[in-house]
Amino acid sequence: MNEDGKGQDQEVEKELEGVPEQFLDRGDEAERISAMEAELEELKQQVLYARAETQNVRRRLEKDIADARAYAATGFARDVLSVSDNLARALEAVPAELRAHNQMEGLVAGIEATQRELEKVFGQHGISRIAAVGLPLDPHQHQAMIEVPSTEHEPGIVVSEMQSGYMIKDRLLRPALVAVAKKPD
Repeated sequence: MNEDGKGQDQEVEKELEGVPEQFLDRGDEAERISAMEAELEELKQQVLYARAETQNVRRRLEKDIADARAYAATGFARDVLSVSDNLARALEAVPAELRAHNQMEGLVAGIEATQRELEKVFGQHGISRIAAVGLPLDPHQHQAMIEVPSTEHEPGIVVSEMQSGYMIKDRLLRPALVAVAKKPD
């Protein structure tokens, strides 16, 4: 039995190799179980935190992807705004008496049609013009270029627009360049 007992002990020792010493302690079973339960709870908490962090990362990535899709055309849209500005300047440059002239009528109609089509495309892509004239100066949408003495308007009211401002969805694409009323001296 001694020979047999030694063989079993050796087999048990081989099976227990690599198991942390705290679990091999032959002392109080309740203490070992309590330690294992505490470690298990700690590991459960770590798993919960890891899952929560993974979910947060996933949400951030989904938002970043949605923003990238929604605002991908921002740079292109800024460049196209100058085309829109030039079309508006071209129309303003044509005097009223020449607009009615037969030779200019087609040109003016073509520029107006191009401008309308451009505004339609802007609308399809969430690009909208910022209202300015007659409204209080909003530093998030307007850039005050000059102050104009005025008795007709309250100080801080936009009295004219030098360049239109635009939003792309809920973000500022370009601020409106405006003149703001101030009290006369």
